[in-house]
Amino acid sequence: MSNSVDSAVQLADLSATTLLRFATAGSVDDGKSTLVGRLLHDSKSVLTDQLEAVEAASLKRGQEAPDLALLTDGLRAEREQGITIDVAYRYFATPRRRFILADTPGHVQYTRNMVTGASTADLAVVLVDARNGVIEQTRRHAAVAALLRVPHVVLAVNKMDLVAYEEKVFAKIAEEFTAYASELGVPEITAIPISALAGDNVVEPSANMDWYGGPTVLEHLETVPVSHDLTSCHARLPVQYVIRPQTAELPDYRGYAGQIAAGTFRVGEPVTVLPSGRTSRIAGIDLLGEAVDIAWTPQSVTLLLEDDIDISRGDLIVPSGDAPATTQDVEATVCHVADQPLTVGQRVLLKHTTRTVKAIVKEIPSRLTLDDLSQHPNPGQLVANDIGRVKVRTAEPLALDSYADSRRTGSFLLIDPADGTTLAAGMAGESFATHKVLNSVEDEEGWDF
Repeated sequence: MSNSVDSAVQLADLSATTLLRFATAGSVDDGKSTLVGRLLHDSKSVLTDQLEAVEAASLKRGQEAPDLALLTDGLRAEREQGITIDVAYRYFATPRRRFILADTPGHVQYTRNMVTGASTADLAVVLVDARNGVIEQTRRHAAVAALLRVPHVVLAVNKMDLVAYEEKVFAKIAEEFTAYASELGVPEITAIPISALAGDNVVEPSANMDWYGGPTVLEHLETVPVSHDLTSCHARLPVQYVIRPQTAELPDYRGYAGQIAAGTFRVGEPVTVLPSGRTSRIAGIDLLGEAVDIAWTPQSVTLLLEDDIDISRGDLIVPSGDAPATTQDVEATVCHVADQPLTVGQRVLLKHTTRTVKAIVKEIPSRLTLDDLSQHPNPGQLVANDIGRVKVRTAEPLALDSYADSRRTGSFLLIDPADGTTLAAGMAGESFATHKVLNSVEDEEGWDF
């Protein structure tokens, strides 16, 4: 009985702690797997049988100490063999906070996967090898974090043991990265010197770097302020499904189901359906089979309206007093994630929340040069891992928010209509860098909207 009570108390305590979503990023051989393994091991988030398996595998390799990188390297090897695993998610908790870790690959060709992992992250840990300093891949990871507006970035300068724990080595790297990331618009940067292999400043403070007085990686993860209060944001409900049972018990039921992307909806509130612009009032809200008066993000609900109007999957229900403008001309910054290039005049599909429409790439005004953050004008195309500005013309109006206002309703995907391949991830509105607006390019192949 006491064990059951203790478990219930622990579960209640755990549910009361805050949740931090964070992503890790780093170049190949920077020690990211070891850092993740060290975090899991030293925070006692590894099951006994997992640790025993790692110890056994390490002994077979002739290693006396367990190789903590083996806790994560299984999935990494699968990725390198071409098996499709976008991001490996790991869940762990301490008494102070719960964590969802998005472990993204380090190879350049997998940079696209960082977009997936960081798109919902509150914090990104960018790993750097102290011997190599800030390299192009480091700058690319910083640019992606800034583009996705990740609020907090941790620079983990790893392998300090291989540079004799020299403070000046850390200081030089921290200064260079901080200057670069700040120019990109990253709001908060915390630099921490670590040795993932030895455990220095990962979970426990290092005795080898008494010149460093800041937090360990775990301490920072536990204490960094995060806010998941999206209830005060612009209320948005992308319609996923129209529910019409048409049964004897519910002959006239017509509900519009979806997950609230942001904000709060209340019974009696006037709403507008986009892109049609039709208006009505919320007559009822069903949540988990029960009628409620109010619902908020990220609840999945069914809205009932006072009027029978034409609503289908892909429509967006918003408060009438806070409706975004609809447009067929989308200007955005995109991260190109496909092996095939994105070119001017190319026909694509644009997926925004639950709505997918035909579109044409009308312009590619600029491509970001990572070395000096300059804009290369009118490149004509974007290739894998490029970051650039695009102008897209859609066949039907879309109700996009600025990505700066809403990461959920300000983002979209560009998709190849031939095979469904995701070409680019887009963020509507202004980006972290300035760009030159060029004249529109005429389309000569049809699909001219």
